[in-house]
Formats: sequence, structure tokens, C-alpha cells
Amino acid sequence: MDHSVDIQLGIIWYLIFILSTAAHEAAHAFTAFKFGDRTAWLGGQVTLNPVPHMKREPFGMIIVPLLSYAMGGWMIGWASAPYDPYWAQRHPKQAALMGLAGPAANLIIMLIAAVLIRVGLATGFFMAPDSVYFSQTVMGASEGISHGLAVGVSILFMLNLLLMVFNLIPLPPLDGTSAMEFILSGESLYKYRSLVHESGLRTFGILIAWYIMKIIFPPIHLAAINLLYLGTGVSWS
Repeated sequence: MDHSVDIQLGIIWYLIFILSTAAHEAAHAFTAFKFGDRTAWLGGQVTLNPVPHMKREPFGMIIVPLLSYAMGGWMIGWASAPYDPYWAQRHPKQAALMGLAGPAANLIIMLIAAVLIRVGLATGFFMAPDSVYFSQTVMGASEGISHGLAVGVSILFMLNLLLMVFNLIPLPPLDGTSAMEFILSGESLYKYRSLVHESGLRTFGILIAWYIMKIIFPPIHLAAINLLYLGTGVSWS
């Protein structure tokens, strides 16, 4: 693959990354707004326009994804939506739903990509590849538009799967901590809330979660791909 093609692929990656991340944060912001917290709405985060999210988190939305692509050929990064911590303390269940709204947005985008892939396979526009990786969940049946769209939906599917799984790990500052509001109760929930607000754990939470991802993502990835191709006679192991 020559350098010009790498740059073209990087542009596709980045466009999909910023749109997927914007959708994730907009879902947080919109859910908080619907439940009575106007902080993110007043900050302009209730939008799919990536610019306000990039302005708020330029390091996570610009520098980290570009560096991760240059180093590994795929992208990761982050953004954030502000919220009122006092509102969250008064309404923990609503705040938990706000936290889970981001991964839910990634799930919806991933399912849309899956539908597009299945339609493309059914119509002969796409075909199953010999091997799958981030930029090749499906292949175009021909060069040109079919190939370009196959790359786009492949990245759309895989990136949103990655963002959803990563953010659902129940370590601060990730969104998965919100799920514990519906799983734990009483003293256990109180201790967990205290734990996730420890500054030291929040500092190392992403590093610990990234180590966990190395363990849990490969089997999840394999299961998602096999589910995507269920009924087509194609499977991977």
C-alpha cells in the first residue's frame, strides 16, 4: 500500500471517528438535557456537528486519533460532554442513563453499518473477505464505488464496536461506571460510588481499561463478525 493510499484511508478513518465520537457525546448531552440538566445544551454539545466537541477536547479529538493512526493504522480518542455534578447526585438513575446513552449511540451506528453490509452482501455489491481487520469487515465486489463504500462501512462497524465495548468497561472515567447504578444497591452501590470518584483511580482508569480491552476485545470482535455473517455460510475462528 503506497503512502497516498494510506493518507486517503486515514481521511476516511478520521471522518468516521469524529462523526462517531460526536454522536456519542451528543447522545450524552441530549439525554442529560431531557432529564433536566442543561449544562451540555448551554455549552453547545447537543449537536452532531463535531466542531464544538473538537473545541472542547482538541487533544482527544485531533492529536490522539491522528497519532494512533500514524502508529497503528487505526484510530482511538475521546471527547466529553459537561454535566452538573449536583444534578447527577440528586438524580443518579437519570445520570446513569445519560452515561449509557453514549455507548448506545455507538451501538445504533454499528447496527446501521451491519444492515448496510448485509444489504450489500445480499445484492452482490459487497462480498465476504478472506480475512477481516479494522478496515476490511467486508469487501467491494468491484473496484471504485463498491470498494470505497466497503472500506467506509467496515470502519464504521468496527470503530463503533470498539468505542462501545471500551466505554462500557466499568472503570472511571468510562461510561460503564453508570451501569453499576442498575446492578448494585445499598452499601455496595455506596462503596462503588466512592471508589469511582477516587482521583487516583480516575487517572489510571483508562490505562487499566486499555489492558482489559486487549483481553476481552478479540473474542468480542470474533463473535460480532460471526454474528454479522450469520446465515451466509461464512464464519471465522
